Amino acid sequence: MEKITSVAELKNAIQLLEEEQVVKQQMLKEQFYLTYDSFKPTKILSNTLKEMIASPHMVENIIDTSVSLATGFLAKRVIAGASDNILRRIMGSVIQFAVTNLLSRNADEIKSFGKLAFQHIFSKKAKSEKI
Repeated sequence: MEKITSVAELKNAIQLLEEEQVVKQQMLKEQFYLTYDSFKPTKILSNTLKEMIASPHMVENIIDTSVSLATGFLAKRVIAGASDNILRRIMGSVIQFAVTNLLSRNADEIKSFGKLAFQHIFSKKAKSEKI
């Protein structure tokens, strides 16, 4: 800043600083409202879900986990059914836990095996249709 030598320059400098203060105050208010809005629970939840969906790895993990849980539940229903037998229900729960764990830990291997089996089945079908 330059040296102020007259009253007119001083008044001018004060006016410029006051205008700068008003602009900065307005910017600060706008930033405050943006920050306040971003801390609302709905915004936080919405942004978190958007980030999860944007990450293909996360979506794949959710799908793998869902398939593991569903398969474990299905295995329990097949073993225990609607039985009132306590041993059968306990065995169903143990099998559900084991199947869910097995599938969640080996999801990539099971997917590649499934793809290979799928290709093998349909390649035989395509060969038999050609003949």
